[in-house]
Amino acid sequence: MKDLFYRYRYLFLTLGILSVIILSLFYNALKPEKQLPVYTPAMVNAELVDSLVQHKNNKMEHKIADFSFQNQNNKTITQNDYKDVIYVADFFFTTCPTICPIMTDNMVWLQDKIKDMPDVKLLSFSVTPDIDTPEVLKKYADKKGVMDSKWNLVTGDKKEIYYLARQSFLAVKTGTLGELYDMVHTENFILVDKNGRIRGFYDGTNLNEDKNDDTKNVTQLLEDINWLREKK
Repeated sequence: MKDLFYRYRYLFLTLGILSVIILSLFYNALKPEKQLPVYTPAMVNAELVDSLVQHKNNKMEHKIADFSFQNQNNKTITQNDYKDVIYVADFFFTTCPTICPIMTDNMVWLQDKIKDMPDVKLLSFSVTPDIDTPEVLKKYADKKGVMDSKWNLVTGDKKEIYYLARQSFLAVKTGTLGELYDMVHTENFILVDKNGRIRGFYDGTNLNEDKNDDTKNVTQLLEDINWLREKK
């Protein structure tokens, strides 16, 4: 038997290599290609969407609207500062005692991962702009280690932030009818592609690097950012 194997060793080796190649080809052919949806208002929990756009389902139409707010350096930030970049947005406030500190820590983690990616940025909107002035945001940014070149914390007119949150980012609940512009922010991190389209929602309180559950978490957000960068 050993003599037979030795005599045909090159044939067996060739067959082994061919088998590995064929199995790899089959695996790649049968493996579903990764896809990220393009979100529309109709695809999102109705609690998070303004009734004016709630039933719209045209993937080519829904994009983040133009905006203009002041950042932590009292600089005007508009959609042009996020033109042709992938970015992650969230809604928070500096005095939040519950989920915001966790979300901010996870955004800091994400900032470290994207710091050498010139086409990726972060954007955080305050839902209490009357409290979170540029000066307050600056102190908060310095405390958290925010990199000005990568991450803008913005404040401005509350109604404008409300409409942007509900009609564009589809990520913030309303208060009571008597408090129309009181926003109940969620833990969502929103992934926006270079065309201004929403490509994913993620639990900003869940870093979960071990991925022991099915939650769409911040680690998966980083993977999806890398996927979008590769798809250019």
